[in-house]
Amino acid sequence: MLRSLVIASFALSAVSAMAQMTPVGLWKTLSDDGKIEKSEVRVVDNNGIVSGKIERILDPKAKPGEVCDKCTDERKDKPMLGLEIIRGMKKVEGKDVWEDGKILDPENGKDYTLRLTPVEGGKKLEMRGSFFGIGRTQTWIRIQ
Repeated sequence: MLRSLVIASFALSAVSAMAQMTPVGLWKTLSDDGKIEKSEVRVVDNNGIVSGKIERILDPKAKPGEVCDKCTDERKDKPMLGLEIIRGMKKVEGKDVWEDGKILDPENGKDYTLRLTPVEGGKKLEMRGSFFGIGRTQTWIRIQ
C-alpha cells in the first residue's frame, strides 16, 4: 500500500512538472531591459491554438483607459486591458516550442512573428518576436 502511494505521488509530481512546460498560464511581462513590470498576460489554449490577452496593466506610466491607437486592424482604439496580443500559436510537434503565430506590440501597433519557448522548467517564457528576420527576445515570468 505504501509503495503504491509513493509511486502515485511521483507520477502526480511528474505530470505537474510536465504541465508547466507550456505557455498556458498567467505571465508577468517586463520592459526590454527587465527593470519595469509592464503587464500581466493570460495565455490560453483553445483546441491547440494558443492566444494571450492583457489581463492587468502594471506599468506606472500607463494611463487609465488607454486604448491601442496605433493598432491598424480590428483592435484599433480597443482598450489595452483585455487586448489580445498573442494569436495563432501552435505547438511544434515533439518540442516544447510554439510557432506560426503573431504578437502585437501595442506601443507601436505592429505585429511580429512569434516563437514561444518555456524555459527553466516552465517558470519563464522566452518570447522571440521578429519582423523580416530581425527581432528581439523578451523573457516573461510565470505568475501561475
